[in-house]
Amino acid sequence: MQIILNLISEFLNSQLLRNFIAEVVAQYGCQQNDYNVPKNQNILIFQNILVCLQSKFVFIMKRKILSSLIEWKNSEDRKPLILNGARQVGKTYILEKFGEEYFENVVYLNMEIEGAIAGFIEKELSPAKIIQYIETVKRQEITPEKTLIIFDEIQTSERTLTSLKYFCEQKPEYYVVAAGSLLGVAINREKYSFPVGKVNELTMYPLDFEEFLWASGFGKLAEEIKIHFADNKELPEHEVALELYQKYFIVGGMPAAVKTFIDKDSYLKVQTVQNNILNEYVADMAKYANATTSIKIRACYDSIPAQLAKENAKFQYKIVQRGGTATIFGEAIEWLNLANITLKCQRLEHGFIPINAYVDLINFKLYMGDIGILTLRSEIPLQTILSTIETDNTFLGAMTENYVAQCFKTKNYRLAYWQSEGKAEVDFVLQLDGKVVPIEVKKGRRNRAKSLGVFMEKYKSEYAIRISKKNFGFENKIKSVPLYAVFCI
Repeated sequence: MQIILNLISEFLNSQLLRNFIAEVVAQYGCQQNDYNVPKNQNILIFQNILVCLQSKFVFIMKRKILSSLIEWKNSEDRKPLILNGARQVGKTYILEKFGEEYFENVVYLNMEIEGAIAGFIEKELSPAKIIQYIETVKRQEITPEKTLIIFDEIQTSERTLTSLKYFCEQKPEYYVVAAGSLLGVAINREKYSFPVGKVNELTMYPLDFEEFLWASGFGKLAEEIKIHFADNKELPEHEVALELYQKYFIVGGMPAAVKTFIDKDSYLKVQTVQNNILNEYVADMAKYANATTSIKIRACYDSIPAQLAKENAKFQYKIVQRGGTATIFGEAIEWLNLANITLKCQRLEHGFIPINAYVDLINFKLYMGDIGILTLRSEIPLQTILSTIETDNTFLGAMTENYVAQCFKTKNYRLAYWQSEGKAEVDFVLQLDGKVVPIEVKKGRRNRAKSLGVFMEKYKSEYAIRISKKNFGFENKIKSVPLYAVFCI
């Protein structure tokens, strides 16, 4: 019920919502001004409206990547588009929504079940003949500039992937998008080549915290957070935002998990959904790798909570298996990274510009792609996350780093950390607006680490960022950013 109240508050000025409420009001025979502010005498009517909204409201999940899709559509040098991303991050949903809103019609093809079409493309790569065949089979007219063609689960049809090259060269006037998890697209290319230079690519990630706020009906709070991030002034709704952040820490950003939480308000049901997603990951590990490699992939993935729990969170192969080395497990780590199931954060040898030139290719940390999945896999008691009392739980600190890594990856930042020859370590280092910015992450309000100062002194940093549960502020060249505002960086 609270989510519905938030949605009403968020969208009360929407004409669509006003029209809908007007219909409900007419049904219950009250005046227009009766429902704008629920008075005591109208509480029954207001409750009826809420019931109708709960039963009839169509859940719409707003995603930032939609703006990139629109930009692709309007681009003069547009090529067929491949939308990458891990399973269950919402690729199919956003492409169908994009098609419905910006095209006259959509032809959706799930290549995992479209056996006849996949079989035809296996023998014929001519875009003109492919379009003609699809029109015949699907009984839908495909019109250049007006129709969006979606090839979903394209990793199951290598020949369809290859055909994108010819759509680019011979039929550029058609709007063609392909979606597939990196589990297949990046690995399963044994028979046919990837259309290098003939496609545009985008990568989709789980919902970030701002998108979670939108979905939960707290869009206005998201706007306030961005305003206070810019002016470094404390946010009055700080405690409310922190409480929502703690919920996101458990729910994570997988669309199905977020929708379940909004619909059911149950962490138990959310974790059931997350378990199902994990099972799909495991199934794909077996499907898109040989038996020996899939075992190694699973072992590396399962070791992540133990890797993060160490005082030194650097990935160590011996944690996966006694005597483990990069030679044994390197391929498995690469598989996980290409699938976006994990996030690789590499060590920097120096904090100079450009930071990419100083990446240590051997030493790295490995985070999970979704904080909600990590919470599930670690089996940390949920009350530890939801408690307002600060504890010395070091693993919760590592999980907080995972959350920040996920936020940065969503913005396509390269993940990197810095470690001195001594014990000083800076959790993340970003190159922002031509400046190297060290970033320290704290799970609570206590901020006493010296590493940030060591880095700033050594590399003459103009400013640094400290992420914690403290409110916004700027003091001694350190910008204080609350954990709920990482999406602003």
